[in-house]
Amino acid sequence: MRYFITLAYHGARFNGWQIQPNAPSVQETLETACSTILRQPIGITGCGRTDTGVHARYYVAHFDAEGDLPDRFLLALNGILPAGIGVYSVRAMPPEAHARYDAYERSYKYYISLRKNPFATESAWFYPQNRLLDLGKMQEVADVLPKYRDFFPFCKTHSGVDSYTCELRSAHWELLPDEHLLVFHITANRFLRGMVRLIVGACVQAGMGQITVQDVQKALDEQKSLKKSLSVPPQGLFLTDVKYPYPVF
Repeated sequence: MRYFITLAYHGARFNGWQIQPNAPSVQETLETACSTILRQPIGITGCGRTDTGVHARYYVAHFDAEGDLPDRFLLALNGILPAGIGVYSVRAMPPEAHARYDAYERSYKYYISLRKNPFATESAWFYPQNRLLDLGKMQEVADVLPKYRDFFPFCKTHSGVDSYTCELRSAHWELLPDEHLLVFHITANRFLRGMVRLIVGACVQAGMGQITVQDVQKALDEQKSLKKSLSVPPQGLFLTDVKYPYPVF
């Protein structure tokens, strides 16, 4: 039987989603927990990879298991998982359903804290010079992005991908003054490694007057890296939604 699970995780305690040789990962932690409960080897396939320190408010994965799941599977699973991972639902699916390849849309948010908040050091990036940011310039960069299909300038080096093409559907900034937050929203069919953090970095650089919107356009036109690039820290980044052509919970 193939099963889909929906979950959330706090990335600060993990070296990303994907299994690492000598570091804890979300994938390995889930596989160990499921294997323990079901008493059989379980491999888990996720909807995508996230880097060290990146969070997921909504994540989808699948696994195959012999036989039906125990009635209290979710309760048992959450009981042995660490506090940084919570599984919300499990659903039996057709054997051809795939958590990664069937996902047609993914959404992320990046949080910039506008004041130093000791309770948000692992869930937002405090930018000390935020008062100097020009939000209009940041939005101009965001507005340019959906006009392009290839995003080599916003891909982590040595990623080994065959294609830099993404269908970017929306990108915008939101100011939440009461919460002292600046939030970047972005949605696409797929994302390159480090793409969102590099895009946010370019927006911040434009907001500080370090680069121009024309610099970003030229880099995208020529599919070359920006002369000055900034990858913002991982703790402000959250995967927030993944969409499928069928119900997953």
